[in-house]
Amino acid sequence: MKNSPVLIVLVAFAIGPASFAAAQDGESTNIPGAGTFAAPVRLLSDMQFTEGPAADAEGNVYFTDIPANTIYKVDLAGQRTVFTDAARHANGLMFDGDGQLVACEMDGQIAAWDVSDKKRRVLVEGHQGTRFNACNDLVLDQHGGVYWTDPHFRSPRPLPQGTMAVYYADAKGKTTRLIDDLPAPNGVMLSPDEKTLYVCPSGQAEMMAYPVDAPGKIGKGRVFCRLKQPEGQENQGADGLALDAKGNLYITSRLGLQVFDPAGKPLGVISIPEQPSNVTFGGKDNQTLYVTARTSLYTIATDARGHRRFREHTSGEK
Repeated sequence: MKNSPVLIVLVAFAIGPASFAAAQDGESTNIPGAGTFAAPVRLLSDMQFTEGPAADAEGNVYFTDIPANTIYKVDLAGQRTVFTDAARHANGLMFDGDGQLVACEMDGQIAAWDVSDKKRRVLVEGHQGTRFNACNDLVLDQHGGVYWTDPHFRSPRPLPQGTMAVYYADAKGKTTRLIDDLPAPNGVMLSPDEKTLYVCPSGQAEMMAYPVDAPGKIGKGRVFCRLKQPEGQENQGADGLALDAKGNLYITSRLGLQVFDPAGKPLGVISIPEQPSNVTFGGKDNQTLYVTARTSLYTIATDARGHRRFREHTSGEK
C-alpha cells in the first residue's frame, strides 16, 4: 500500500518493440493476446483505501478497506455487506482450497477466516520470535503453503524484522525468509504451474520472477518485465496483480492495469478512473475484473477468464 497521485486519462503509447493499447474513458478496448475489456464501472465508492480483492467459489468478492479496519463482501448482485470490522488492517486476501479466507494482516500476522462462522485463527505470527513488519499481499500454493510480502507500509518503526522481505510458510507454519533485497516488495503471485514466483516491488520499475525449485525454495531472480512509467517519473513500481487462464499478468500501477504475457511481453493497459491498488477475477463465470482503487471498487466485464488456483474447490473440475 502506498500513497500516490491519481491518474485519470491514458492515451495509447509504445514501449520497445511492442505497442501498449490503452482504454479510454467510457470505451472498451481490445488487447491482443488477452481479450476485450469493457469500460470500468464504479460499483462501490465512499471508502478510505480499498485493497485485497479475492473471489470465493461462487464468484462473490471479498475486499478490504484498510484504514476502516474492515473486510467487505460483494455478492453476485453487487450488494455489499460487512464481513468483519475487526480485520486487523487486513490487506491482501485469497481463498484456499478449503474455502477459508486467508488474510495478510498489516498488524503483523497471517490469519485464516472460516467464512461460515467468521471464526479467525492465526496461521503465522512472526519470524524468529518477532512480529512481521506489516504483511501486505499473499499467494497460496497447492501444498498448503503461503508466500507473502512484508514491506514497510503501515509498519512500526524501526522495522520489527529489520528489513523488507518475502516469506514462505509451509502447511505446518514453518517460516522461511526468501528475499530481502527488493525495495518495498508488494504484489506476489504464482504462475499457473507454480514453477515461477512473481514479485512486484513498489520501489522499482522492474518486476521480478523467481524459479520455484520446490515449495518454499526459489532460485535466482530475474527481471520479468519493466513497467511503463508515467511521463517525467521513474522507478514507479506496482502494487497488486492477477492472472488470467492464459497466464497473462494484470499488474496495478500508476497508469492503470498493465497487462503482460507469460514471457514478459507488454500487451496493453486498462485505464482506471482512480489509481488501482489490486485486482482479481471474479463473478459468476470468473470473467469480471474487480479492481480496488483508492476510495472505490470497479468492475470490468471481459471475455478473458481468470486463473483458478484451486480447481476442485472453486469449480469442481478434476
